[in-house]
Amino acid sequence: MTTETLKSLAARHAAGTKGGIASICSAHPLVIEAALLEGKADGGPVLIEATCNQVNQEGGYTGMTPADFRRFVEGIAEKVGFDKEQLILGGDHLGPNPWKHLPAEEALSRADVMIDAFVSAGFTKIHLDTSMGCAGEGAALADQVTAERAARLAKVSEAAAAGSCFDKPVYVIGTEVPIPGGAMEVVEHLQVTTAEAALETIEVHRRAFAELGLQSGFDRAIGVVVQPGVEFGNENVVFYDRPAARDLSAALSKMPQFVFEAHSTDYQPVPALSALVDDGFRILKVGPGLTFALREALYGLDQIAAFLFDIPTEGTLRTAMERLMLAEPANWAKYYHGDDRALHLQRHFSYSDRIRYYWPHPEAQAAVDRLTTVLGDRPVPETLVSQYLAPLYPQVASGTLTPTPRNLLVASVQRVVRDYAAACRG
Repeated sequence: MTTETLKSLAARHAAGTKGGIASICSAHPLVIEAALLEGKADGGPVLIEATCNQVNQEGGYTGMTPADFRRFVEGIAEKVGFDKEQLILGGDHLGPNPWKHLPAEEALSRADVMIDAFVSAGFTKIHLDTSMGCAGEGAALADQVTAERAARLAKVSEAAAAGSCFDKPVYVIGTEVPIPGGAMEVVEHLQVTTAEAALETIEVHRRAFAELGLQSGFDRAIGVVVQPGVEFGNENVVFYDRPAARDLSAALSKMPQFVFEAHSTDYQPVPALSALVDDGFRILKVGPGLTFALREALYGLDQIAAFLFDIPTEGTLRTAMERLMLAEPANWAKYYHGDDRALHLQRHFSYSDRIRYYWPHPEAQAAVDRLTTVLGDRPVPETLVSQYLAPLYPQVASGTLTPTPRNLLVASVQRVVRDYAAACRG
């Protein structure tokens, strides 16, 4: 799993050469399949990342350890014929976050174990995130404390890498990002990271790594997470404003080792994504936007099945998902706000797409299985594709996409991945 593509990003930016990479942040098998199929068609590497809450030594909310996740992704790669040597696995927001309700030392000890598990399993892109306070601490920590804790985890990472057969990891530092999954309110204005703050983040981490004798590890730090001024809430998207990020982008000339990593780039149009890459935000993270596209396709097929087979409303996938989310509200109740009508809308159609947490649930899987069983493997009439899955109609009408239900689901996600691939190619 080569990291050369990641190591070359800063030099490419300094030379004015086009090129970035999308970070696919999802554990849904169809999303991963779509990303790998698109990577296979492009002939380039694919970066897939797992967060600390999603995957960790205790299983995370997916039930997978880092080694499990690697086997899971590699199994999909083998199925679709994607060269596993072109696969890069990353760990996102790795730090004490899953255990921040515990005292700091206990939370960090568990984070130590997690980092070891990720690196030992061959995750070679490591985002160190120790910015959150633990029990008895404030919500956010001073830069110096954050950097010292990040260096502690890097020391564990370096030791794990020395005993593995994988490439030594590259590091991403910095944490000035929105909450995972997008903001909870309507977003009206974002404060772009200042150039001074980005430079200080690098310097304070450089010193903390040096104090632990980790200069060679810091030499493999390639990215800084910053806020470029992009975000999405439940109901709106804030698009990239190049002039607002001009000073931040210019600061890269003073940090030639680094590029910027942009989180929450979901739903940005291709011109905005391309501008981000050109301005040095060479790693573009996307997650909810991928499962949002998948949900759109599932609900489109749901409407097609209801029309073709006279399925009553109570037998539809959407009704099954509503029933499940109301019965088990933990994954959305803290994040969605408003009256009953507003909550109903957000449960199914929010940009933050918290419905994605429910697709692995046995009841959701059973409902999806019922839908795909009734539709079978027969091609969907193209006029119904036009009506309910309009973005895919040109491919179907031209004959480049056979509209079986499964093909339509994968193609819906591929459309999003393809936008990122186009922006990263320039």
